[in-house]
Amino acid sequence: MTYHLLEITRSKRVSGTPRIEPDSVAAVAVLTKRPKSARNHECEQLDFQGSNDQGFSDSSTLISSIGRDNSISCLARCSRSDYGSIASVNRNFHSLVRSGELYKERRQLGIAEHWVYFSCNVQEWEAYDPYRSRWMTLPKMPHNECFMCSDKESLAVGTELLVFGKEILSHIVLSYSILTNSWSPGVDMNAPRCLFGSASFGEKAIVAGGMDAQGRVLRSAELYNSETKRWITLPCMNKARRMCSGVFMNGKFYVIGGMASNTEVLTCGEEYDLEKGTWRVIENMSEGLNGASGAPPLVAVVENELYAAQYAGKLVRKYNIKDNTWTTLGELPERPEAVNGWGIAFRGCGERLLVIGGPRVMGGGMIELHSWIPREGPLRWNMIGSKPSGNFVYNCAVMGC
Repeated sequence: MTYHLLEITRSKRVSGTPRIEPDSVAAVAVLTKRPKSARNHECEQLDFQGSNDQGFSDSSTLISSIGRDNSISCLARCSRSDYGSIASVNRNFHSLVRSGELYKERRQLGIAEHWVYFSCNVQEWEAYDPYRSRWMTLPKMPHNECFMCSDKESLAVGTELLVFGKEILSHIVLSYSILTNSWSPGVDMNAPRCLFGSASFGEKAIVAGGMDAQGRVLRSAELYNSETKRWITLPCMNKARRMCSGVFMNGKFYVIGGMASNTEVLTCGEEYDLEKGTWRVIENMSEGLNGASGAPPLVAVVENELYAAQYAGKLVRKYNIKDNTWTTLGELPERPEAVNGWGIAFRGCGERLLVIGGPRVMGGGMIELHSWIPREGPLRWNMIGSKPSGNFVYNCAVMGC
């Protein structure tokens, strides 16, 4: 197996973190490489449960030869894909993985792997790991007829995937946790809504605009903390808008485009300064990126650069923040099919820009992931994954942790 994160952190160790000795790295490699039938015997040799001088078990130690803190620091450098194997070693490792402590350590170390989560069927979600080209199927969402038939938004924040929808008279939230691999009721916003713009940064996310249960277009915004499971009301935007998009760039949150009413298309964006708690209108920021009958602007940020898919012309554009202009870089991949922007996803995924969608053919179709890494040169799409699918992409979110 490839331990790319481990190799990166060996050469780029964060200042002040303990050095991981080769023996402890080898111990983690054994944890994730050994077949399940051999793990019990191997664990005895490596003393993974931990013991003191009197031979009594110490459940807090994990790998006794390096101590609990170094154990966590070492395990945090393993791939997310290995955490299932690590959790199966014994109850102590299982509890550690489910606690979320490893992901907190990863945030402190600046380690993140970005996986794509998307839904092409009403109750079903899948995930794709671009580092190992691996597809995963999530448990089915709890059945709720009204929720399944309503418009839905999705947002990945911390170790949660939040899906927002409606019941008959109210908005509800469902939460999928990668720690427990299960769905549960999520926490409602202070002012529930749909058709909003949103983006996340680490364990926090911001939603802005949207429409409430009575059909009113909103100016309000809220910040969610996935660690505390709380929503905090933020200052209102200057303009009410729905069907807008949101991104984080250079530590600030941006709302882009949207509709002020059923007929009024907004071409402005707004920038929220988290430190000052203020909004600033940016005129003409989204001109040409969305229309009255089209999807919200297809925008994504990679390494603090903003990109957009102009679905009317099937073009990829890059935003020049200094002079508030857009530069055309090239075209979208040919195969993904969309109708006014609906049916495809345009996302930043770590260092990659992704277009997710596929061709429709009689009796079925495909979902394809097309990738471009901007730092590697001019726009050139590379298909990194595909699988059969009978539907378009309904919802999509990227989780980096």
